[in-house]
Amino acid sequence: MTTPPLQTATDAGAKVADGALLIDVRSAGGRAAHGEIPGATLADRNDLDALFGPAGNPAISLDTPVVVVCGSPNGSGPVAEALAQRGYTNVSHVDGGFPAWKDAGLPASDPVEVPADPTPAQA
Repeated sequence: MTTPPLQTATDAGAKVADGALLIDVRSAGGRAAHGEIPGATLADRNDLDALFGPAGNPAISLDTPVVVVCGSPNGSGPVAEALAQRGYTNVSHVDGGFPAWKDAGLPASDPVEVPADPTPAQA
């Protein structure tokens, strides 16, 4: 098995524009704090079966181009490797993760602003 390559955010964005499946494996908190990628498919890095089906019965064709993004390559790398172990032949992940994606000017929403400590109204 070949280790899935890291791609620059620009190259990953081009691959997605050409039809690759973009998988965002960041937590809901990470997406809320830093922003989201419009059109990305959200996946739980600990439950790949939910999106991809069981390893022996894939729900997505094994030759589908897949780009994995997380907050950093440390999060996306293990997911990309797990997909390669399942037989996916065209998997890569984003060097620098979501911060690099956003810094490259690729589509990304702004973070959701959450009040630091809402105070109840005084009666």
